[in-house]
Amino acid sequence: MSIASVTSQQSAAQAAQAAAQSAATAQSTASTASSSSSSSSANPLVSLSSNFNDFLNMLLTQLQNQDPTDPMNTDQFTSELVQFTSVEQQINTNNSLSKLLQLTQGEELLQSSQMVGKTVLVNSNQLPLQNGQATLQFTAPAAEPVAIAIYNSAGQQVNTVTLNATAGTNTWTWNGTDANGNTVPDGAYTVSVYGGAQGATPTALTFAVEGTVTGVSAQNGTVNIEMGSASTSMSNVEQVLSQ
Repeated sequence: MSIASVTSQQSAAQAAQAAAQSAATAQSTASTASSSSSSSSANPLVSLSSNFNDFLNMLLTQLQNQDPTDPMNTDQFTSELVQFTSVEQQINTNNSLSKLLQLTQGEELLQSSQMVGKTVLVNSNQLPLQNGQATLQFTAPAAEPVAIAIYNSAGQQVNTVTLNATAGTNTWTWNGTDANGNTVPDGAYTVSVYGGAQGATPTALTFAVEGTVTGVSAQNGTVNIEMGSASTSMSNVEQVLSQ
């Protein structure tokens, strides 16, 4: 057997071995990516980190199994390195932003805690009934009849009140009773306010609810204030009525 023949067989064997290794590596990478996809889909940063690791594995595999007599094109290799660096920088940026948001949220939570015990005016349809009393403010375009409907957490109508409003800002206080005069428990109730002259189509009126802040909490990156059982974003606070 000639040297050329032996060399040819060795090259073929090496190529087959490299192809097998590449296929095994690709299969392993695909299996790993598949098993982690469900856990990372809910977290973009985890998904990005997974893609970063997959890209690194593929790049290393490509370098390990490239043909020495026909190496990767320099431009192609540079382009892949640029992509590699871009993904790495994006992950670092996201980590830094997450830490910054945590610090900002912590500071906002601390500042919001100073509102505990104060009465606030909030842009919300959740009417907090506290100590058997709840108050809201609504704006009427003219002197007209206004209907205020109150619903419990199950969506059942608890009470409906009709009153004659004046043009501008009006204040109404609920004594915590249902349509039969029975006292209902404290909690968060949904409220709607409609106005309109008799015989005209009712029109929803702008309103805000009052409540005493009993606590603050942070959920999903948002700082919320609690008014008994009612909870709303700090950004919905329109005015602090008592100091």
